[in-house]
Amino acid sequence: MPKPPHPLALELLTPPRPLALELRVHGVHGAPPDELLGDPRTVRITGDSTAAVFRRAADADAEDHPEWYAGRPVVEAYCWSRLTSGNGARALWLLLLPFMVVNLAHWARPATPATGPAPRGVRTYGVLVRVLALSLTLLLIAAACEVSLDLLAWQCAGSAHCTGSRSRLGFLEPGGWWGQPGRRLALGALVPAALTGLLWFLSNRTWSAYESQPPPAGTAVPPAAAGGSPALGRPGFWYGRRIVARLRAAHTAAGLLTVAAAVAVPTARHDRRAGTPALEALGWALEVLLVGGAVAVAWVVCRRGRTEVRADHRLDRAAVTLLPGSALALLAAVLLYAGWSRPGWTSAGRLPGDFAFGTLMLGQGCCVLLLAVVAARLYRSAPDPATALYGLGGPAIAMLGCALGGVMSGGVAQRVADWLDGAGAPGPGGVPLPAPPVLLSWQAAVLPPLLLVLALVAAWFAVGGIRARRRLAAGVAAEYPGEPPDEDRSRRIAGARAAAALTDSAPWFVAAVSGITLLLGAGALAGAWISGRVPGEAARGAHPLLETAARAAQDAGSWLIGLGFVLFVTWGRRAYRDPAARRTIGVLWDVGTFWPRAAHPFAPPCYAERAVPDLTWRMTGWTGRTGGCLVISGHSQGSVLAAAAVWQLPPQVRRRVALLTYGSPLRRLYGRWFPAYFGPGPLRALHGDVDCWRNLWRSTDPIGGPVLAATRDTTGPAAPAAPAAPAAPGSPAAAAGSVDRGPLADPLAYGRSARHPLPAPILGHFDYQADPAFAAERDALLVRLAGPARRARSAGPTPSGATPAVPAPRVSKEPAEPEDPPGTAG
Repeated sequence: MPKPPHPLALELLTPPRPLALELRVHGVHGAPPDELLGDPRTVRITGDSTAAVFRRAADADAEDHPEWYAGRPVVEAYCWSRLTSGNGARALWLLLLPFMVVNLAHWARPATPATGPAPRGVRTYGVLVRVLALSLTLLLIAAACEVSLDLLAWQCAGSAHCTGSRSRLGFLEPGGWWGQPGRRLALGALVPAALTGLLWFLSNRTWSAYESQPPPAGTAVPPAAAGGSPALGRPGFWYGRRIVARLRAAHTAAGLLTVAAAVAVPTARHDRRAGTPALEALGWALEVLLVGGAVAVAWVVCRRGRTEVRADHRLDRAAVTLLPGSALALLAAVLLYAGWSRPGWTSAGRLPGDFAFGTLMLGQGCCVLLLAVVAARLYRSAPDPATALYGLGGPAIAMLGCALGGVMSGGVAQRVADWLDGAGAPGPGGVPLPAPPVLLSWQAAVLPPLLLVLALVAAWFAVGGIRARRRLAAGVAAEYPGEPPDEDRSRRIAGARAAAALTDSAPWFVAAVSGITLLLGAGALAGAWISGRVPGEAARGAHPLLETAARAAQDAGSWLIGLGFVLFVTWGRRAYRDPAARRTIGVLWDVGTFWPRAAHPFAPPCYAERAVPDLTWRMTGWTGRTGGCLVISGHSQGSVLAAAAVWQLPPQVRRRVALLTYGSPLRRLYGRWFPAYFGPGPLRALHGDVDCWRNLWRSTDPIGGPVLAATRDTTGPAAPAAPAAPAAPGSPAAAAGSVDRGPLADPLAYGRSARHPLPAPILGHFDYQADPAFAAERDALLVRLAGPARRARSAGPTPSGATPAVPAPRVSKEPAEPEDPPGTAG
């Protein structure tokens, strides 16, 4: 019988275990590196002051001494919080919230069948969202024109009562060189034109920093197979350089043309009444050019959507350069035309703003309804009951974006009108200033009833939460066997679970807000067009109760809009300085800025277009250089970034990478609201591509939840004080490929005991790494990865003696390819 080999000989014959790495990605709370790593002494391994990878100082040279890390991984932390926060000036991005919301509507379209070409409905959906986004830009610039041209240059400057009390406006009084209405309009047009230029500048600067960074070459599925792969795995998904440049040019031109139209229309109308042939002909020519410019803008916006099947490095030079340049030249011609001397011209009444704002509002309502029809048809092609609002989440979000734009623009106009009118109330007849368009007063008047209805809806959900807490409290103590029941403790735990469950009711709350807003908006538009007067004047002579209610709603709405605007900016500024306040609104804000700017180029920039390539480069480069295995662990929004980065990895790298998510909104939020990208199909595909994936969740977590409900794992602890061990390699659970482990016990202990002498806190969404399940699952993932990694390592060295590894990633600089079909990704 052969003699067994000596253990030392076995050790010498066995290849050394490769180095293991855990790459942690934080969530929206933006934990600093010392908190993520649990060590105050950290060093930056790679990156800059905006986003970087950190390690403990003792682990800085871990690759040189892999023998020191036998049985434990090297821990890194990717910190990306400064991509979405910074100094207080970042709060100005909140002023672009309507643009961000309508951009979200693009990504909230229903999922489509996995097989077959992209349906025509996807392209129609994308066109409608881009048209809505364009209307919001027009609304913003129209509101600036209303303040600068109508209220100041036309109404106030034409009234001695208004300019007499404001010495700074005295040079605009009739009789002086600037006293002619055309010249005043030309001067006032500089303000909205400058606002348009500011939006172009901000978008161009962020475009250079985010969208124009080329992605790694060859780190995703091949372009030939990209059409049938999950969207987030396509090579061009995080490279929106072309679409943002084209939309930026179109929206900039639209803003400049809006300013030009606001000046040219009243000027040309006066020339036609005055009967000056030369100026009348010039006015007609300019108006024809304005219409032609509007058609060109609409063509650029509607013709082409995103390109995702490849990294598209081209730019539409004609649209990017000629369109805004021509619009600027046309605006300059209009200002010169308006500045021509017209003696005897006086300003009276209002500029034709009622028609402009009414047309915009009507067009937005029709677009939202058409979007709902298209979304419903798309949903029927691939129904999923878990999708928010049965596929109508995108139209509901778009409706909220339009409502926010209307409230913010109308609020500014109302506040400026109140300031100019002094003690008077803008709107009633006989006052010195006719005030802003009647429609804006109606929009303000519907705000109090809207808030009242929303309060009733919120109360309904609150009552439901209280009932759920009472129902859950009865069974809490039974989950902790051997512990004496404590009614107060059970109520607190049940209250945390009931509050967390309210997240699942958010779609219906959004549906209520959107539906009520649509109905009240339609009523406001009808009231403004039928009566032609502000609500208080339109109700005069009616029942005293109705007249009082209309007057109160008009006054209260005006003040509520102004107060809400101030509170909005103040709270936003605080959120970027106070981490606690940031946690309150950070979830919604980071969800909004996670998505590329596919519909609105003036929306806040997409931080994922920097963060996802960062993570892809790090994982590909590290595994290729060391031949080791890697666990990327993401908390909350970090889990979304981690999943998006894993999707972008080439197959040979993905085999060395495991995914550990905790407190993850992948299914609960993203899967419900963005089913085309995070629905059951894409998540199951990700699970098939990444066999080593585990997800931890708690029932007290209002954000995180299971990611694959069909394979939900309940291997969590039967007794909360003693969590169950993770599925070991080769066990039935591992063979079945289960992903979710939960709900984890929260709190870990019900009452005081020898093991937990002090009350255990209810952790909810935070401190998953404090749970023993975290380390157990991470170690189990590394063990599963080590098997194939060691086999690949023992397959034999390369000629140079190095471990076989994937090539380092290169910057994507593919040559231009043939033109792709318009609207490839909607």
